[in-house]
Amino acid sequence: MGDDATGAAGAFSKIVGEHDLLTGDAIGPDYAHDEALVGEPVVPRYVARPQTAEQVAELLVAASAAGIPVTARGSGTGLSGAARPHADGLLVSFEKMASIIEIDTANQVAVVQPGVTLADLDTATAEHGLVYQVFPGELSASLGGNVATNAGGMRAVKYGVTRQNVLGVQAALATGELIRAGGKITKISSGYDLTQLIIGSEGTLGLVTEVTLRLYPRLAHSATLLVPFADLEAITRAVPAVLRTGVDPNILEYIDSFTLAAIAQAQGLSLGIPDDIEKTAQAYLVIGLENRDHDRLDGDVVLLGELAESLGALDLYVLEGHSAHALIEARERAFWMGKAAGADDVIDTVVPRAQMHEFLNRARELATEANAGVIGCGHAGDGNVHLAVFCPDDDTRHRLLHQIFATAMELGGAIAGEHGLGRVKAGHYEELEDPAKIALMRRIKAALDPAGILNPGALLTDPNDN
Repeated sequence: MGDDATGAAGAFSKIVGEHDLLTGDAIGPDYAHDEALVGEPVVPRYVARPQTAEQVAELLVAASAAGIPVTARGSGTGLSGAARPHADGLLVSFEKMASIIEIDTANQVAVVQPGVTLADLDTATAEHGLVYQVFPGELSASLGGNVATNAGGMRAVKYGVTRQNVLGVQAALATGELIRAGGKITKISSGYDLTQLIIGSEGTLGLVTEVTLRLYPRLAHSATLLVPFADLEAITRAVPAVLRTGVDPNILEYIDSFTLAAIAQAQGLSLGIPDDIEKTAQAYLVIGLENRDHDRLDGDVVLLGELAESLGALDLYVLEGHSAHALIEARERAFWMGKAAGADDVIDTVVPRAQMHEFLNRARELATEANAGVIGCGHAGDGNVHLAVFCPDDDTRHRLLHQIFATAMELGGAIAGEHGLGRVKAGHYEELEDPAKIALMRRIKAALDPAGILNPGALLTDPNDN
């Protein structure tokens, strides 16, 4: 370790304490990666475990002075490489900033530190009859990570993604300032919206040290409908019809037949679908309903049953209790199923929902041309398509993904709907996005991070790597 490294280590240790600065063999393998399927793990030179927002700000000042790249880490469940550190860098782990500061029932908000997990928050809000409605599929994920990537999930069709559910943040800037934006208020028209600027910035503009979240009443009654269709195009037609009813589903998903069969087998899940339907159905629509009143819920189920029949559904199954919970839980963990099946990458492209069928057809055609395979599921209500990509050759897969991303953007969509760009998709983004927008984003980053230490290479490629 050279003099500069020794000096940085001393500065970081002075800020967080010797016990909470890890170096060398003290850095465990979990700190070297997130859950992205591509890219090798990278062991950082330093891991700091701050306990206060002030310590985070001081760490960033010291890192800026030494020119040391900084990566933030919550639970490490991200899928885009944004939490993968630099070999010569500082990883700021929020494992010791994991307190729920307040559950404010009068204003229906929660104030939390970034290391709080979705599971912990769900347990705490349930005691008050409230719920935070962003469930991106992994309850061990941290709120800080969710904010950094603008995480979504199945309930986005009704409640929106993280961006619609974060009312305020405190963030540490690379220059050492701690700023607050937003708060417990649900509307604001005063200056630039710095809260929204920080959300989805993947740790490139500042590190979030506190989050104020919108909560909702936890409704008592729910049902899950599984509706098989002969093809995905029929589902594309069904989705707007479901939304026009005013029933307001909290889940509206599609699952292709192969993925549903794999989910059911992996989970030992019996859905009671007859053999003739299984052979005919190419895709399934999953509709989640909730209500405070059981009779009203039953009425919604009847209404959607009649609608499904008129739209040419092959059948309709009402799942309740264990079966309903197991299906939703299995769908939320579809990534892990794809990983276990040997997928080489998983992408989360988003298109306008009416173009979902066109996009999927084209993606499959591109995969066939590349001798690759794609299977998947997604959020039919908002056009967010999750595809497991089976293509072991790196160069071929890179070209295939670039073509798929370009197709999505041509249809009015975007490369990532909820996983973020991270390091995995930053290059595709810069090649396909408007150069004027990229240049503007770089100017914004330079203003907030003049030393260029905050997660270089994530979201935007690192110019120093060229």
